[in-house]
Order: sequence, then structure tokens, then C-alpha cells
Amino acid sequence: MTVSYPRLAARTLRFTLGVPRNVTVAPDGRTVRFVRTPDGVTRTGLLWELDVASGRESVLVDPRDLIDGDEELSAAERSRRERSRESAAGIVGYDVDATGRWACFPLSGALWATHLGTRATRRLDTVEGVIDPRLDPTGRLVAYAAAGELRVVGVDGSGDRALVSPATATQVWGQAEFIAAEEMTRFRGFWWAPDGRSLLVERYDDAPVQTWHVADPAHPERPAVEQRYPAAGTPNAEVTLWHVDLDGTTTEVQWDRDAFEYLARVSWGHADPVVQVLSRDQKTSQVLSVDPTSGATTVLRELHDDAWLELTSAPTRLSDGRLVLLEDADDRRRVSVDGAVVSPDPWQVRGVLEVLDDSVLVTASDDPTAVQVVRIGLDGTAEPVTSGTAVHSAVVGGDVTVVARSGLDAVGTRTTVHRADGTSVEIASVAEPAPFEPAVRLLQAGPHALRTAVLFPRDHVPGSRRLPVLMDPYGGPHAQRVLASGRMFLEPQWFADQGFAVVVADGRGTPGRGPAFERAVLHELADVTLQDQVDALQAVAEQFPDDVDTSRVGITGWSYGGYLAALAVLDRPDVFHAAVAGAPVTEWRLYDTCYTERYLGHPDEQPDVYDRNSLLTRGDRLERPLLLVHGLADDNVVAAHTLRLSSALLEAGRAHSVLPLTGVTHMTPQETVAENLKLLQLEFLRRHLQA
Repeated sequence: MTVSYPRLAARTLRFTLGVPRNVTVAPDGRTVRFVRTPDGVTRTGLLWELDVASGRESVLVDPRDLIDGDEELSAAERSRRERSRESAAGIVGYDVDATGRWACFPLSGALWATHLGTRATRRLDTVEGVIDPRLDPTGRLVAYAAAGELRVVGVDGSGDRALVSPATATQVWGQAEFIAAEEMTRFRGFWWAPDGRSLLVERYDDAPVQTWHVADPAHPERPAVEQRYPAAGTPNAEVTLWHVDLDGTTTEVQWDRDAFEYLARVSWGHADPVVQVLSRDQKTSQVLSVDPTSGATTVLRELHDDAWLELTSAPTRLSDGRLVLLEDADDRRRVSVDGAVVSPDPWQVRGVLEVLDDSVLVTASDDPTAVQVVRIGLDGTAEPVTSGTAVHSAVVGGDVTVVARSGLDAVGTRTTVHRADGTSVEIASVAEPAPFEPAVRLLQAGPHALRTAVLFPRDHVPGSRRLPVLMDPYGGPHAQRVLASGRMFLEPQWFADQGFAVVVADGRGTPGRGPAFERAVLHELADVTLQDQVDALQAVAEQFPDDVDTSRVGITGWSYGGYLAALAVLDRPDVFHAAVAGAPVTEWRLYDTCYTERYLGHPDEQPDVYDRNSLLTRGDRLERPLLLVHGLADDNVVAAHTLRLSSALLEAGRAHSVLPLTGVTHMTPQETVAENLKLLQLEFLRRHLQA
């Protein structure tokens, strides 16, 4: 039986199952470990090892040998996976100690340790609900979070004990709070000292955070779930950082928490630990050195931006103690060492991969559609490790570098192990082959040279017919869609093959173009991001006048893309003729503090900014078909967004459609839901655009 593309995409997690992930290299460079599912449709991740010299792969741990039946996840672990958008199962993450002797991982709420020499795996005697286990660098102990505590246990399974425990029901030790995980890409809540004798541990207290109640209307017999949600303008969790010795002695790390509310980044390498804290308005940040004994801090660097500071890789130190940091200078994100910029033009640095003795290995772009691995010398030189129009990343260990590459020339990711002698071996991918290869045309659109992708049906003959247009943006800050990676355009190509010209455009605010391009959306999310979609459409129409029909333009998107889709038919019905808005943010006062206040400020201080960016004030403008789609179990963009917009539209007498997804969160990994959602979306667009 032929499987539809939407179902196949859901079954394969968008063709990522079977791709090597979570790659680590042993310190001596002799072995590479990674997680990979056994095939392209099974979600259970196995832990593998590759012998670098011979190129032979072998299974270290198969979770199916360890547990019977389905995994059982705690509510805290499910929430953690929702924050990190993790849909796989089995081994989804692991940790290896600095000596390369042990690996550990959570599985079905339990803690497991593998001796890498003997390949023996055992379940350690711990409490249930294990979250984020981490080996100490010496390979003696494992620390993990569970039931609000931070606990340690020997790698042999002995001596499980709590180091710190919550004093109230709202306190949690050793885990990242909601805002850090959802909006600051910090998923960890504790960090080992290099000598393995103590840790830095976050404690958060949700007591100040307002309580929301998320109910499942399909099951009225079940009570509503209480959720602490820090909506814009309301209190955040109280976050503190503590130095914790193995005997349980605690010392609070001191900084001005009134001025710097957010604990953004933590690292502990060669010397004293380094933390980065951020003000509530996100315009000022301090990088602090911590004295673990006293908890006192010293300011190493202070950063300021009149719009906001973009959080990137954690500040860290060279072996000689100098501070390595990413900061903005001359409209580029650059590597600095003790405040002196060392990364040259034209590189726009995206993240730090590794800090070496004489250089910093980074991901960077000289073309915003491509990502390279570049070695930035401390003398201001730049040596590209990769090349070509593709998206690259890398990990290193000893003299070995592992490079992952995804390009437009083929769908999929190639993972190559580069040996010290210049030879290489590839780690196999067992991902399902995509049923087609997207035919992507990249162009620069409008006055801001917006990177834009255009896809026609694969059988389309240029000039033979004018096709309805489907705009398919994310379009908001923090996420980039137009990258030189074939997998990213599979769904747009599927839509194109149904009879559309599909346009994907990265407007102002999206990453890869530098600080000024990102900051252009300050206080003006609605006007700026929508105008950029209009400009992209106009540029495509000018370049392909015989192939696109601008009298039939639809738009679809999810999350911010859903906001943009609904906004498009509300504000520009002259341009957009139908919209499908999935999980849209419709009222920014209902979205979280960190993300929303970064771009719109505080709602009490700038209510007019929130009003003009809200969709709820636009209910009487709708004159085009609009389908709103929302998961009723969404704890990120809660269903109230769609329900309130629907109410505003109803009050204005404006017809629209609402599709509630029972039991679905902000992700839609379920096969049948994902398939039928796409088919219903396609039918809606075809019907209203006469496609």
C-alpha cells in the first residue's frame, strides 16, 4: 500500500529517524559514539560506537534488551522533551565522562550506566523519574534530577542520595525552569566541577508564577492540569544558583538578581566557573566569574544593546583563563577573547563548537543560506573547515573531527569522521529515503534582499500555466527556513506537487543576517514580518510572471507562522486570499515573558505596542477564508489564543473555521493526526484558491 507523504513524514519524524545524532568523540580520538535508531521508521534510539581506525560500527546499548514494553515517562520528563521538541524514544541522550570509561543515560525513568571497555550495562539503584543524568568528569559518580531533588549515585550503583532537596512544593533543584528551556535554549540545571568534587546547581521556585488550568474538553471527567505559566508582564520563577559540595554543603552564588533576573548561561571548564546573567528587558547582560568557595562573583564583561541582546553559546575560558565570548560588533556576531574581537569579516558567527588552545571552532556563515565550520585563530585568522552551499556542524576529540553535512544536492545528512592522517570514514545513515527530491530555486527578494525559496510542481513546464501561490513562512525571530538543506523543503515540495507555487521567505528578524537585520522587528512584529512576506511574493511574481497567479494567494504556518498567516488575511486581504493558521499566537499578552518582552517590551509599560501587534483587535477585518488549527494540550501556545481570536471574529460576525486537535501539544508527531491535518489543510486551500 502506498503511504502518503504526510504520513511518511510523520512516521519518520521528517526523515530524521535513522540519522546519526548526539555524536561524541573520545578524548583520545579512537572511538566515536552516537545515537541512531535501527531503521528509518523505528523511534527507539540505540547507542552505537564506531572504531575510528577500522571504521567498524557496533551497538553499545539496545534499549529493547533492557526494558519490556513501552517506556514510562514522568510528567517532568515529558515536559522536558516538549521544551526540546524531542519526539524520539529509547536513548535520546547520553553522557560520557572525561576519561572515556563510562556512559550513562535515562531510560523509562530509570538510570543506566555502561562500562565502555566491557560494554556491560546495568540499571543503577536510584529513585524513579530520572532526568538528565551527568557523569562527573572523573567517572566516579552520576548526578541526576528527580522529584525536585538533585541526587548522586556511584557508577557502580552504590550510595544513591539526595544532595539538595526542595523546601516547598514549588521548588525544584537541578532542572532548567520553563523559560530557560523554552526561550533561552538552556536545557540543563546543573554543572559538574572539573575535579568532580562539587557542582553548580540551579534552584528555581515557581511560587511567584501565575497558575493556569489546562483542561481536556474531550475528557470532562478528568480534572484540569495546573500549569505555572509566566505570561508577558507577569512574574517569572525565582531562579538562584548554588555551589553544592558532595557532602550537601550549599553556598549561594551572589549577583544582583533584581537587575539581572535571568540565569542565561553557565560553564565550568579550566578555571573558576563562568555564568551569564541577563536583565528582564534583555538589554543588559553581565558575564561573571564565580568563586565557588564564597559564592562571590566578579564582572568579566558587561554587554548592552538598546534593542535586546541575543543569547548564543555559553561564555567559556581558554586554558590560560581568557574569556571567549560571542558578541556583536560592526553588525556581525563575532568571537571575542577578553573583549577583543578576533573573528574577521565576512563571517557571521552562529555558535561555538569547541574552544581549543590556539583557536575557536565555530559555525558561521558568509552566505545566510549556508552554515560552515570555521576555525577562528586567536590571531584574527579564519580557516574554513567546510565549504559549499550546505549546512554543516562538527564535533572534535583528540585529532578527530566529525562533520555533519546537509545540502540541496541530496536529501539527507552525511556524517563523516575525519581522521588525523587525512583519511575519513562515513557513519552510515539508515534513514528512509525521501520519496522525491525538492527542486528549490533560491533568490533574493525585495529591498532587504530576503532569502527566498521558490518551488514549483516537479512536472511544471515554465510558462505553461499560472499557478496559485502558497506562502509557507515561519517568518519570526529565532528560526530560519531558507537554508541549503534539502530535507527542509520536502513538505513545501509536496505542497507544490499538489498544484501550487510555494514560496518560503525569511523576513527581517530571522537569524543569519546580523544584528541589524534581527533588530528590525523591535516593537513591530506584525508590520515588519508581514511586509516582508508581501515583498517576497512581489519579487517572485516579477521573476516568474508566467508561472504564478497573484490573484490566488494562500498562506499557511505554525506557531509564529500561524500568527503571520492569520495576520496576513486580516491586514492584507488585497494580497492574501486564504489562510491556515496553526497554533497561532493571537494575543502577545498570553505568551511567555522572555520571548515576548524581548521584542515588544513590558505590556504595562507599552500597552500600545501589544495592542497593535495583537490579532484580537482585528476581528472585524476578516473577509477571507481562515482556518484556525490548535492542539488542545498545547502548553506553550495555549489553545486560548485560537479560542479568543475565534470569539473576536464571531463577535464581529466574521465566518471562519476552527479545527481543535484533541490531546495534541505544540508538536504533532502522531501519524494519523499529522497526515489528516495536512490533507485537510490541502483541501481547504484547494477549495478557496481554485487549485
